[in-house]
Amino acid sequence: MNGPGQPDPARNGVVQPGATSQDIYDGGMAVRREVLSDEHVDRANAAKDGFTEDFQDMITRIAWGGIWTRPGLTRQMRSAVTITAMVAHGHWEELAMHIRAALTNGLSRDEIKEILLQTAIYCGVPSANTAFKTAQQVFRDMDKTATDPSAPTPPN
Repeated sequence: MNGPGQPDPARNGVVQPGATSQDIYDGGMAVRREVLSDEHVDRANAAKDGFTEDFQDMITRIAWGGIWTRPGLTRQMRSAVTITAMVAHGHWEELAMHIRAALTNGLSRDEIKEILLQTAIYCGVPSANTAFKTAQQVFRDMDKTATDPSAPTPPN
């Protein structure tokens, strides 16, 4: 806080007083690319059309620019929370993407395993079972790509 009742602008990431929509979009796109990879974002942008363009713009500005740029949590913590949410709601393709992102953000495979064990208690064993299978496949794909540079990148 700057003073009584005044928000501290440093807590808002790229969403600063006077920031334009373009500033927020650009900041969100930078973080989105850092977390998900240029390849993933380029695929998502190449696949957008008149129907999905507004959605892609919204998630870049609001999720990535408005939330992921905030300094209140580390990227590792944001990844842990996101993985848990994906398990809780059964979003398996998004879970796979965010497991890869969590590794990019500095979480280890053992930390991801611990997050998934925690989800078994709070999200249910069947969901955690699917999450473990999803993570196992992500790790296999990543290991194969690491040893075989000609292996195709998994879609998402």
